Amino acid sequence: MSGPLLDLAVVIPTFNERANVPVLIERLDAALEGWQWEAIFVDDNSPDGTADAARELARVDPRVRVIQRIGRRGLSSACIEGMCATAAPCVAVIDGDLQHDETLLPQMLKALHADPQLDVAIGSRFVEGGGTGEWDRDRVAKSAFATGLSHWLLKHDLTDPMSGFFMIRTDIVRRLVPRLSGIGFKILLDIMTASPRPLKFVELPYVFRVRELGESKLDYVVALEYLIALYDRSFGRYIPVRFAMFSAVGGAGALVHMAVLWPLFRGLGVGFVWSTIVATLVALTFNFFLNNALTYRDRRLRGAGELLSGWVSFAAVCGVGAVANVGVAAFLHDVEHGFWALSALAGIAVGAVWNFALSSRFTWGRYR
Repeated sequence: MSGPLLDLAVVIPTFNERANVPVLIERLDAALEGWQWEAIFVDDNSPDGTADAARELARVDPRVRVIQRIGRRGLSSACIEGMCATAAPCVAVIDGDLQHDETLLPQMLKALHADPQLDVAIGSRFVEGGGTGEWDRDRVAKSAFATGLSHWLLKHDLTDPMSGFFMIRTDIVRRLVPRLSGIGFKILLDIMTASPRPLKFVELPYVFRVRELGESKLDYVVALEYLIALYDRSFGRYIPVRFAMFSAVGGAGALVHMAVLWPLFRGLGVGFVWSTIVATLVALTFNFFLNNALTYRDRRLRGAGELLSGWVSFAAVCGVGAVANVGVAAFLHDVEHGFWALSALAGIAVGAVWNFALSSRFTWGRYR
C-alpha cells in the first residue's frame, strides 16, 4: 500500500495546553496546504488532559500522533523523542502555546528543499522583519542576557540561538542524539553546540505572538535549567551536571546546618553532639526538598505519599553518611578543643559522596 510521501513532521512538546491543541492543528492545516505532514504531540502527562485532547483529534485525523510520557519531564528531551519518532525527512519544533508563527513553516521547508547543503532553518525574532511582540523591557533584557551567554558556546553567529522554533533535517538529529544533553528548554542550542561540524543555517524572521490560552511556563526553574544546560555543554564532561547540582544543594545545606548549629550550641548552650544531630536532620530535610525540586526535577516525587516515602528513603540511604558526619565532627571537636566550625564542615564533607551515590540509586532512581 502506497500513498503520497511524507514531507514534514511537526513536533509539539506540551504541558497543560489542552485548549490550544485543536486550534494549532487547524492552523497547521491551513499553513501547510499542499504538503504532506504529521503533527506529533509529545505530552509530559499533563493533568489538564492535553494528551486526551490530541488523541480525540487523532481518531479522525491520521496526521495527528501522540506520545504521552509518564514519569519524564523536560522540553528538550520531549523534542528529542518526537524528532526520533518520525519517518519524515524534515522535522520542525513549534511550541504548543500558539506564540510561534506556523505560517513560516512552508518557507522553512522550501529553504531546505532549495539548498541540499542547508541543515537548519530557524525562526528568528531578531533578524530584520522579526520581533518580540508585546514583551516588556524586563523580559527583553533577560532574553538578551541569555542570548549573550549562549554566544559564548556557539560556533555560529546566530541572532536568535534561544529560538524554540526551527526546522532541521531528521537524519542530522538522529546522528546527534547520542551527543545531546536533553537538559533544559533550548533544544536548538543543544543541537547547534553538539554537532562536531558547524551546521549550515538560515534565519527567517517572525514576530513572537502573545499567548492566547493557558498559562506561561516561564519561571525560575526554567531559567535555572538554561544555566544548567550551559554548564553541561561547557564542563559536563569533567564533572557530571547532576553531581554538580547535588553538590551545590549540599553547599546550601551546609549553610542551613551552620545556621541551626550556631544558635543551639553557642546561643542556647546545647551540647555539641546534640546540636550537630539536630542540625544534620534539618539540613537533610532541606537538601531532600531542594534536590527534589532542582537536581532530580525530571524524576520529581509528587504528592504526600511519594514525598514522605522519598524523605524516608533519603534519610535511610544517607543514614550512614549522617552517622559519619556526626562521628567525625564530634571526634575533631574533641581533638581540636572547641574549633566547632571546622569540625562540623569536616563531618559534612565525609557524607557528601555517599549521600549522592545512594540517593541517586534508591531515592530517585526507582522512579526513573
